[in-house]
Amino acid sequence: DLTPGLVPDVSVLSNITPDHIDRHGTLENYAAVKARLLKQTSKSGSIVIGVDDALTAAIFTKHASNGGPPAIPVSVGKVLGRGVFVVDNTLYDAQGQRAAKVMDLAQATHLPGAHNHQNAALAYAATKAFAKDRRVIVDAIADFPGLAHRMEDVGRIGNVRFVNDSKATNADAAAKALGCYPDIFWIAGGKAKEGGIESLRSFFPRLRKAFLIGEAAQDFAATLGAVPHEVSETLDAATRAAAAAAAQSGLPSPVVLLSPACASFDQFKDFEQRGDAFRQIVADLKAHPIREAS
Repeated sequence: DLTPGLVPDVSVLSNITPDHIDRHGTLENYAAVKARLLKQTSKSGSIVIGVDDALTAAIFTKHASNGGPPAIPVSVGKVLGRGVFVVDNTLYDAQGQRAAKVMDLAQATHLPGAHNHQNAALAYAATKAFAKDRRVIVDAIADFPGLAHRMEDVGRIGNVRFVNDSKATNADAAAKALGCYPDIFWIAGGKAKEGGIESLRSFFPRLRKAFLIGEAAQDFAATLGAVPHEVSETLDAATRAAAAAAAQSGLPSPVVLLSPACASFDQFKDFEQRGDAFRQIVADLKAHPIREAS
């Protein structure tokens, strides 16, 4: 918003979600700001736009009809006649005469889920013009270690996997993680955003149990209804209870997932402090291995 002098060589627009409505007033105003930033791209540069939501698709269509720097559309789950897309976990480049397979995204073990596949596709589209050899980009995507607090794998205890997704400060972000695992022991709560977790109902069948913390705990409990859950109040109590429940579940690959769908300010300074605390609790638990169900 505060960069009127910015003239980027490459601009990337991934998606538009309601997380910043409190600042912009409406989703349309937020989209207009994004569109204006794209217009500042150098005339000799390029623009990469994810086209899987209605607002970004409209921005792409308008840009394509108005001229300006070339725009590359990116999609996950939809074959594009031109652009870059991901179908069945495979990244394709259709910027030439026909679509060419770039890589199997299963190679990128730290980039699970459709949203990370979109990130990989956007990164590929944005950097292809600068790489003499496409394999350099492929290797970089495959070797990418992931980012802290964003579906960060913080280790295993026995067969229980622990994932730190503290950056998921709203339901839309939490949905990305909830869609990646089948047997989830979910740690959620904090300072809730508008709408709470109503939009996550389709993921409830994946939950083996929820462990609720912070101000939103009671409201989330009401939304979960018959889904097994308990109000743990603190992150420490929730993590330890979730770890024990997962270890005793008898499931082959249970996941203890911190993906709060809430801001952290009721109990922590920020989402980083919350994620660091989760990581430390898991480290403490590793020193005292969890007994699995016999």
